[in-house]
Amino acid sequence: MKLHEYQSKDLLERYGVPVPKGRVAYSDAEAVQVAKEMGGKLVVKAQVLMGGRGKAGGVRLFDSPEGVGEFVKDLIGKRLVSVQNPEGLVVEKVLIAEQIEIEREFYVAVLLDRDNRQPLVMLSAEGGMEIEQVAASKPQAIARLLVDPAWGPDDFQLRALVKRANLPPEVSSQMASLIKRLCKAYLESDAEMIEINPCAWTSGKKLIAADAKVSIDDNALFRHKSYQEGSTAAVADPIEAEAAKQGIAYVRLGGDIGIIGNGAGLVMCSLDEVTAAGGKPANFLDVGGGAQADRVKACVELILMDSNVRGLMINIFGGITRGEEVAKGILDAFQSLKVKIPVVARIEGTGAKQGLELLSGSSIVPAGTMQEAAAKIVQLAKA
Repeated sequence: MKLHEYQSKDLLERYGVPVPKGRVAYSDAEAVQVAKEMGGKLVVKAQVLMGGRGKAGGVRLFDSPEGVGEFVKDLIGKRLVSVQNPEGLVVEKVLIAEQIEIEREFYVAVLLDRDNRQPLVMLSAEGGMEIEQVAASKPQAIARLLVDPAWGPDDFQLRALVKRANLPPEVSSQMASLIKRLCKAYLESDAEMIEINPCAWTSGKKLIAADAKVSIDDNALFRHKSYQEGSTAAVADPIEAEAAKQGIAYVRLGGDIGIIGNGAGLVMCSLDEVTAAGGKPANFLDVGGGAQADRVKACVELILMDSNVRGLMINIFGGITRGEEVAKGILDAFQSLKVKIPVVARIEGTGAKQGLELLSGSSIVPAGTMQEAAAKIVQLAKA
């Protein structure tokens, strides 16, 4: 689960990482009040989970509180569109923070190295840029350190890391201390990633997290109730947000062939088969074990929320999930939603015979194998 910038900074501040002073506002009136109380030079940032907020018009600098209210009034309710998110996201709140005078920018992050099964610290003197660009053009500019999750990083390791990153001597001590706090925050908050970009060296000779991104492991949200309560609101994609509310495992992929299956492995195989047949999967959706008709119907509704979907492939191998319950859910969805796209269903295992009998006579096309189902739905969607 991705956190908004203000949530990320609140988390870091609890672990002693310096961040700019700031408060969240949900309306122009509240923004005016916050701006007057803070005073001085301010920056207003739209709180949406997307990159390119500045280019999209979601960030503005102010020399004084004057003008903040008008900007926020126009911003709240506006849909920001960026290259990274062409569909855009609606702004519901803004962060009003103090401006800081930046002399130099650095990049620092803690994330999971899956190959080594350890937290990995990445540090670069090339802050303010996309780290992927730095990795591609100047891989030597990124210093790395694997961290023992039981003990955290040792001081001598941090000093060596800062030296490898070629940071100025006056920054070294503060950066080593900041990274140590980041590692502690990463482990105790069950984070998947903590990224500070830029990590700013100010005119006052202090390191400050000018911007921050934090992603929490979904499976650990039960240990972080405050984030769990707002988890669906923090989902960038509206369909994924709706799926999260209903407890359905859904990921939007951007293609035009909707896919429903039971079990992550079977759904992944379905994605591969659709791709092999020349189609582009629109989503990953795992209906889950033991799904009843109402849940299957809800899954079909989620698929149809994506206007790009031109066909739906349903791939069920019955065990705990019974074929006839899947069939009932599909038929209920057809009756209430007036489904107009082609649907191909492959049902095997428990209740498969009864399920196929229920579907006979409908417009749903049966398939004997997963490969056949993929080929049929791609052909029908193109037609």
